[in-house]
Amino acid sequence: MRVYLPATTNVLRTLVDDGRLAGPLTAFAVTPSLRAFYALSDAGADEEELEYAALLAAARASLRLVDVDPSAARRRVVLAADVPDAALTEVEDPDADRGAVRLAGEVALRDVASAHVDGAEAEDDVRAAVGVVLEADLGSEDAQFVVDQAEGHELAWYATQEIGTLLELL
Repeated sequence: MRVYLPATTNVLRTLVDDGRLAGPLTAFAVTPSLRAFYALSDAGADEEELEYAALLAAARASLRLVDVDPSAARRRVVLAADVPDAALTEVEDPDADRGAVRLAGEVALRDVASAHVDGAEAEDDVRAAVGVVLEADLGSEDAQFVVDQAEGHELAWYATQEIGTLLELL
């Protein structure tokens, strides 16, 4: 199954240096609850749109990770990886984001299909969003407006062989 792992630039560095990310990990995927939600709100959502929704949920979670990692670049990072279905458990907490899953094992660099990272033009908006993402999670409309500004930036796509070069340029 394709999963989307929220990360930071430091997590990306660990992936490149160690060749893996140790589990357990939280990720996002097209789960039954994500499908059910979009079936109610957008009956025409296809598989690609559902995967994009999972990627966006991981990008929001990346903001939370950047918040607790002051040495990470102020950019959202999401890793798309293919893992065995049996390694995943859907998070059934009503407060968890839709599509959240727990990945029991590690993710090797060879399992990563691509990295999705904010460009330099997003840094100011991401920096501002990182400071208020928890307030937005708690329902603050002003904080949500700030987070929306960061989420308005499209993540750039990188093949796995480009990740090392990307890190050198940060």
